[in-house]
Amino acid sequence: MRHPPAGCFDDRVTSEETAGRSADELLDIVDEYDRVIGRARRGTATARRMRHRCVSVRVRDAEGRIFVHRRTPEKLVFPSMYDLVVGGVVGAGESYDEAALREAGEELGVSGLPHPEHRLTFLYESPEHTWFLAVYEVRCELPVRPQAEEIAWWDFLPEDEVERRLEGWDVVPDGLECHRRLGEWHRERGVGPA
Repeated sequence: MRHPPAGCFDDRVTSEETAGRSADELLDIVDEYDRVIGRARRGTATARRMRHRCVSVRVRDAEGRIFVHRRTPEKLVFPSMYDLVVGGVVGAGESYDEAALREAGEELGVSGLPHPEHRLTFLYESPEHTWFLAVYEVRCELPVRPQAEEIAWWDFLPEDEVERRLEGWDVVPDGLECHRRLGEWHRERGVGPA
């Protein structure tokens, strides 16, 4: 199979593609095997459904409750929806592990967070989006100060309450898939929550 040479994508960004403050982030574009085949700005990658890399981190507090939040209306992807994980795109040249720690620390507003533990990676695809998603878990015993630009509302909720609220919430689809797959991951291994 032939791949286009690295950096061959037209990276001119239209005004529609620049919605959101992070549209200019440079991302690695990857093939179906998660191999880098080029780079593009986030706005371009999103608007043109170019496959890239993302991370999701399920965060629990010292009591084992799950961090949940509602995204701000200004988010480039899935604005104003509820999410069960924190995370985001992997920057160009950045590893999944680096991105997981960076994104969790930024969104929670903490420094000194333990390194999130990798659980699984899968290809998320919908008619609008496609990305490889590395899923992590971390326990955060630090006081959190979530970014107001990213998070409109947040709380730590017991898992049974999260499950009850899922029916009424408009949940980010890849975050919901992470939640489901993490449940399977724990059941298959007979391991309790992180």
